[in-house]
Amino acid sequence: MLNYKRYRKNPVINYPEREWPNKEIVKAPIWCSVDLRDGNQALIDPMIVEEKIEFFELLVKLGFKEIEIGFPAASQIEYDFLRQLVDRKLIPDDVWVQVLTQCREEQIERTFESMEGIKNVIVHIYNSTSVLQRDVVFNMDKDGITEIARNGVRWVKEREKDFPGNIILEYSPESFTGTEVEYALEICTAVQREWGATKDRKVIINLPATVELNTPNVYADQIEWMNKHFENRESIILSVHPHNDRGTGIAATELALLAGAERVEGTLLGNGERTGNIDILNIAYNMFSQGIDPELEIEDINEITEAYERLIKMPIDDRHPYAGKLVFTAFSGSHQDAINKGVRAMKERKQEIWQVPYLPIDPSDIGRRYEPIVRINSQSGKGGVAFIMDTYFGFKLPKGMHKEFARVIQGISENQGEVSPDQIMAAFKENYIDRKEPLHFKKLRVTDNASESASGPSGKAPAWQNRVDTESFDSDFDTHVSLEYTLKGEPGSFEAVGNGPIDAVIRGLRETFDINIKVLDYEEHALQGGANAQAAAYIHLLDAEEGRVTYGVGVSSNITRASVRAMFSAINRLELL
Repeated sequence: MLNYKRYRKNPVINYPEREWPNKEIVKAPIWCSVDLRDGNQALIDPMIVEEKIEFFELLVKLGFKEIEIGFPAASQIEYDFLRQLVDRKLIPDDVWVQVLTQCREEQIERTFESMEGIKNVIVHIYNSTSVLQRDVVFNMDKDGITEIARNGVRWVKEREKDFPGNIILEYSPESFTGTEVEYALEICTAVQREWGATKDRKVIINLPATVELNTPNVYADQIEWMNKHFENRESIILSVHPHNDRGTGIAATELALLAGAERVEGTLLGNGERTGNIDILNIAYNMFSQGIDPELEIEDINEITEAYERLIKMPIDDRHPYAGKLVFTAFSGSHQDAINKGVRAMKERKQEIWQVPYLPIDPSDIGRRYEPIVRINSQSGKGGVAFIMDTYFGFKLPKGMHKEFARVIQGISENQGEVSPDQIMAAFKENYIDRKEPLHFKKLRVTDNASESASGPSGKAPAWQNRVDTESFDSDFDTHVSLEYTLKGEPGSFEAVGNGPIDAVIRGLRETFDINIKVLDYEEHALQGGANAQAAAYIHLLDAEEGRVTYGVGVSSNITRASVRAMFSAINRLELL
C-alpha cells in the first residue's frame, strides 16, 4: 500500500474575493521562449552552439520577440553562443534577448561582458524565496533573502550606466508557489523600489511555479492576490513561468492569465526540468481554437516538430496536443462517422466557421493534412471507411453501402491491425470494380429512340434513372441495347429493349441467364472534373429468389457503361452464375 501518510497537503491562501473565475482570455500574452536556457539545461545531450543558433533562428521565425538565450555566466558554451549571435548579427532589432543570472556580483559582471553589442536585453535575476529553501538550502531569514535580491538589483544598476543598449530588469522569486504570498509581495516590492520602476521604466516581475505544488486554481489565486496588492502596478509587467509537475501546467497558465498575468515564459512542446515547462504552442493553439490571434507564426506544426526532434533529440509523444502524430486521428467508428458527417455538412453548407465533431480545429490550418484524420483498425466503423474512400479517392459510397464495405475492411484489420488507405482502395477494387468473373461485360451499343440521353457524368440524375426496373411503366419501350460479354471466358451476347439502358440490360440479363434480379437503388457521381471526367456508378441489386442483396460498382468515362459495369459487378458478387 502506498505510504500516503508521508505527505501533507500544501497550504492554500484564503482568498474568497477572487475574480478570475468570471473572466475570459481575450488576447495573447507577451510570449517569452526559454527553450535555449531552461529547456536546454534539461536535455541529456544539450545543444551545441550551431544547434542553438538554428533553434534561435526558428524562434525568431515563429515570431518570438523575447527569447531567453541562456546563463552566459555559468557556462562557456552559453557565453560563446551569445557572442556568436552578436558577432554574426543574428539578433533582429525588435527582439529582446534575455539572459539569466543569480544575484551574485561576479556572475552579473560576467553576464554584462557577454551582452556587449546587444541592442535590447532583459537581465533576469532570481533567488529562491520558499519556506523550504530558506530553511534547508540557505538557512536564512526573510531579511537575509530579501537582501540577496536587493544586492542583485544594485549590481545590475551599477553596470547599466555604462551599457549602451536598452535594459529591462526581470526578477523571479524562485519557488514562488512555496512562498507565502505576503513575503513574495514584500521581496518583489523591495526589488521594484530598488530598481526605481515607473510606468516608463517597467520591471518584469516573474512569478514561477518552479515546482507545481497544488491545483491550478490555487496558482491563479496566488497570481491574482499579487496582481491586486502590487504598489504602483503600472510599473510592473506581471509574468508567469509554470512547470508541469502535477500535469496541470497548461491549466495553471491559462488560469493565471485570467488572474492578471500579462506575460508567459515557456518552451516549445513543453521541454524542461522534470515533467517540463509549459508548452507555449499548446496554449497558443488553444487560443487559436477560440478565435483569438496567438500572435505567433505557427501555421506549420510539421516544420516545428521536425526541427524540435532533430535539435532536442527527444521524440514528441503521439498524443501530444496539436503536435502528436495521432491527435487528429480517429480510430473509433462513431468518431469517424461524426467527423465524416461534420466535414460533409460544412462543404454542403459552404460554412466558414469550423465546426466538426471531435476536431476542435481544422488540421490544415496548422499544416496537417486530412489524410491522417481517420485511420482504420478493428475498432473502426462504416463511417471511417466511407470517409477514407471519399477524402482520398473521391468515391462517395451510397449510405447503404457503408456497412457492406466496412465488413470487408474489418475482416482485413482483424488479421493485420491497422489498414492503410491504399489497402482499403485495393480491397475496394478487388471486391467491386475489378469483380469481372465469371461474367465480364465487354461492349454495349444503345439505340435510344427518345430524346433523352445518358452520355456522361453531368452530376444530374438522367431521366431513365427513375424508370429503372419499373415493370408497371405503361409507355412503349424506347431503348434497344446490344451487349457483348464473356461468361467464364466464353463469349456471348444478347439484345434487349426497355425503358432506358439499365432497364433494357436488366431484362436482357434475366432472359439470357434465367436469373431473377431487381435493382433496388442506383447512384452516380463524377470522380473528377474536366473533359476526361470519370463517373462512378453504384447499383444495389437484389437476388429475388433468395433475398440476398449487394452493391456493385462501375467506373467509366461514359455513365451508361459505368452503370452496366456496376450491374455486372453486383451479379458476380451475388455469385448467381
